[in-house]
Amino acid sequence: MSNFQVSIKETTNTSIIKFEINQFITQHQSFEFNNIDEAKSSPLAQQLFYLPFVKKVYISGNFIAIERYNIVEWKDVQAEVAEQIETYLNNGGVVVEETPASKKTAVTVYAEVTPNPTAMKFVANKQLVTTSCEFTSIDEAKMSPLAAELFHFPFVKNVFFDDNFVSITKYEMADWNDITMELREFIRSYLEQGKEIVIADAPQVSPTSTTQSDGNYDNLDGISKEIVTILNEYVKPAVASDGGNIQFTSYNPESKVVEVVLQGACSGCPSSTYTLKSGIENILKEMLPDKIESVIAING
Repeated sequence: MSNFQVSIKETTNTSIIKFEINQFITQHQSFEFNNIDEAKSSPLAQQLFYLPFVKKVYISGNFIAIERYNIVEWKDVQAEVAEQIETYLNNGGVVVEETPASKKTAVTVYAEVTPNPTAMKFVANKQLVTTSCEFTSIDEAKMSPLAAELFHFPFVKNVFFDDNFVSITKYEMADWNDITMELREFIRSYLEQGKEIVIADAPQVSPTSTTQSDGNYDNLDGISKEIVTILNEYVKPAVASDGGNIQFTSYNPESKVVEVVLQGACSGCPSSTYTLKSGIENILKEMLPDKIESVIAING
């Protein structure tokens, strides 16, 4: 049985609440239902419409958004709704019934160069994963059918997933001019068929998965929490645009040394040292004065 977990997220519209799920519940598709009659294809949406305050249901990827009528406040009912959704999913309830028209979803993928000459970023028009994960061998990729397939290409050295892209690091034996088109078409075709990217009930997809630090966030000391927040807000978006990821590992209050892991295209990149010293280290020193002496990458 899959272990679905639901978390409550407020939106800018006070009438709408998002219920985020830790796994994908649709095959990269979105559905909007305005009433119970429109929701005939979605047993879950129909069940939600039995709640008298539900006005509209929107299902997409890894979340369900619900708009309420003004007869209640979300703070009074949101926990009960989250529990209902979580129970429904964990009992194997159908989210949206598959129709012939929904079996195949049009997908586009484009290739994007990264600062790392041995890594290429392949960006899709759909979200691929709910949390970043990295695989350095086919043995590690048992939890990811797509990564396992990619490792069958003899030139693939490393596979990294995050949000809507996959970064692939190659061996020197191959030239990007010769393999980019082949990889791009393979990934596009795989996604278009709606195949699984990371298995739904994978407990931990990689030893270096970002879930490692995120799951321990509440146990971190105050400075470490500030470091994680700064990395998430100021560093990760820029690193992701280059096809990689940065993960906080530890902070030593005595030596004032921060350790991080660089993943994806950033791992082994010739410019990673410059990025650490001139970018990440300077940002942390500026925002946490007298708290940071240096930043080191334990595997980059």
